[in-house]
Amino acid sequence: MNGPLADEPVGDLELVHTFTGPMPTGVSVSHTGRVFVNFPKWGDEVPATVVELRDGREVPFPDQAWNQPARDDDAGAFVSVQSIVVDPADRLWVLDTGSPMFRPTKPGGPKLVRVDLDTNSVAQVITFPTDVALPSTYLNDVRFDLRRGDAGIAYITDSSDSGPNGIVVVDLASGASWRRLHDHPSTKAEPLSTYRPIVEGRPFLERPADGAPKPLSMGSDGIAISADGSRLHYCPLASRRWYSVATDALADRDLTEDLVAATVTDEGDKGGGSDGLETDDAGRFYLTSYENNAVLRRRPDGEYETVVHDPRLLWPDTMSVATDGHLYVTANQLHRQPKYQRGQDLRRKPYALFRTHIDAGPVLLR
Repeated sequence: MNGPLADEPVGDLELVHTFTGPMPTGVSVSHTGRVFVNFPKWGDEVPATVVELRDGREVPFPDQAWNQPARDDDAGAFVSVQSIVVDPADRLWVLDTGSPMFRPTKPGGPKLVRVDLDTNSVAQVITFPTDVALPSTYLNDVRFDLRRGDAGIAYITDSSDSGPNGIVVVDLASGASWRRLHDHPSTKAEPLSTYRPIVEGRPFLERPADGAPKPLSMGSDGIAISADGSRLHYCPLASRRWYSVATDALADRDLTEDLVAATVTDEGDKGGGSDGLETDDAGRFYLTSYENNAVLRRRPDGEYETVVHDPRLLWPDTMSVATDGHLYVTANQLHRQPKYQRGQDLRRKPYALFRTHIDAGPVLLR
């Protein structure tokens, strides 16, 4: 006699690496197949906040010295890294929040650091003025268009859970930076009245050991640039909706905020909350779905499809489309951290890095 049916996985998910130390967030793969991962300082012991995976080992990158900051405002070392991204010229950019344990930032801590992969050495450090990286700012993820200006433009999400959200724009030649969509409604977490997340079948809230539960307050988080570079897509962590804005407007420092905001498009309901966004050179958008243990994809014709759905995808966080034709994704059980579980740590190691074949490559705007 057959038993009851169970939820079935969709797609093929290949295990790349397991993590038995701190929980990872970001992953990026170079054009030659090198894999980099980062670990923010959220409470775990973090021996190195950026590593390269080499022969199954997690090797501090570019070296141990860059992973040993003297203090939170150390401009010459990584303080607490949330994201690493290989750009279209095959250089690794490290996005340092400067905010271990979500502490207020200090000048020199939040920064964007370029590591040249041919020499494995730091080649550029861009820090942010206090009117761009606010004390409450949490720099979350970054995308690049190297065709703009003398050396390209970077776009960064500020996902702060305690202050204004928005997009930070960086001129890579001069290091100048500015805020756009500052506290715009599209960058904000939604209230429970319009978005009540469910993860592993349970309502997902901040649940301190003492005190009443409260809704998620993290804003603009996931970010992806369209294949032609004309639109930047982004989504608050606490929302099923996502949005896009014209990159021409973001990059033009002479435009008023109202004119930038006028180019914002509501891209609609994407079927679940997303942590990470990504794009491929076939014009498709990828969306992690932490409510559904899945990665979804929006095709150029507007239709959505499931790339992978698997019970092992416990909080799919960050994705990277690689030149080897695979989509890489971290799964880190973020929702099982103590702050969401009445002070109890319900994470069970190891955390995981997976990949799945997608028959496409990364967007290379250069």
